[in-house]
Amino acid sequence: MNSPALLPSQVRLRALAQSDLGYLLAVQRACYGPRFVESAEVFARRLASPANCSLVLEQGGRVCAYLAAYRSVLGKVTPLHGDFEAVAPVDTLYLHDMAVLPRCAGQGMAQALLQSVWGAAAAQGLRHSALVSVQDSQAFWTRQGYAPHAIGDAVQRERLASYGDGAAYMARALP
Repeated sequence: MNSPALLPSQVRLRALAQSDLGYLLAVQRACYGPRFVESAEVFARRLASPANCSLVLEQGGRVCAYLAAYRSVLGKVTPLHGDFEAVAPVDTLYLHDMAVLPRCAGQGMAQALLQSVWGAAAAQGLRHSALVSVQDSQAFWTRQGYAPHAIGDAVQRERLASYGDGAAYMARALP
């Protein structure tokens, strides 16, 4: 994949690989509280999922931002520390986790990751994107076009509860 034009030329967008897991964990630790840091084992299983479509941004040979995402269905929640479960038919791009190293903030990296996965998902015929907002990030996601989306299924509400108080399931339409 080529880096979007809005990124500095030394930043490269590509698929998340097993060899990135050490860097990914470092980015997580820099961005999240300990409760939200997920293990290399969990991410390795996610990479093995046929639904996986996760990306990284690499600068100087090191991951500086990532977006863990997969193809799913609207209303289905991946629990914290849970696996990416392949389902069929799919209609939704689920964004499980996005983080940018604090030293790289303000360089358009989050927007580049989002634009890339939204475009790919729309090209695959997906109609929605969804996520769980945590750590007071709901205002950020609202600016990206997401809005709170009710979950009717008790199992999915229980999965949402795994993120703790203040977590919100949000969705948006894809173009």
